[in-house]
Amino acid sequence: MLRHWYDIDSDLAVMNEMRRRLEGLFNEYGPRQATTMSSTWPRSNLFDAGNSIIAMLEVPGLKEEDIEIEAHQDVLTISGERKILAPEGYRAHRNERRGQRFSRSFGLPCKVDLEKTKATLKDGILKIQMEKAPESQPKKITVSVD
Repeated sequence: MLRHWYDIDSDLAVMNEMRRRLEGLFNEYGPRQATTMSSTWPRSNLFDAGNSIIAMLEVPGLKEEDIEIEAHQDVLTISGERKILAPEGYRAHRNERRGQRFSRSFGLPCKVDLEKTKATLKDGILKIQMEKAPESQPKKITVSVD
């Protein structure tokens, strides 16, 4: 049997559509990570503000008791759990937001003074301000004329 190229293209198009649909099905009903979120959640920024290092993380819906912050040597770790519960007396009909644990670790660019570190949570943004250790803070050097 002699097949034409256009027949093969048609067959490949059908197979590609089937692959696309199966991927969608597996993504919707396939296994999910039940205990840990992706290593990129919560989304974060790390800034050098001169005398301090500032970490800002998006943690919508979390309360201060849901978050744990630890620093060990030059690594900052933020972990916790996002809990999603139906209000009392209600039953969930759709549950796309799952409660999950998370953990993010960041290598700090310098030594910080942990005694002067402050963390605040406001409007779903966790801000951690870490003052640089004295030896890590910028110093001005004056120029003298010989």
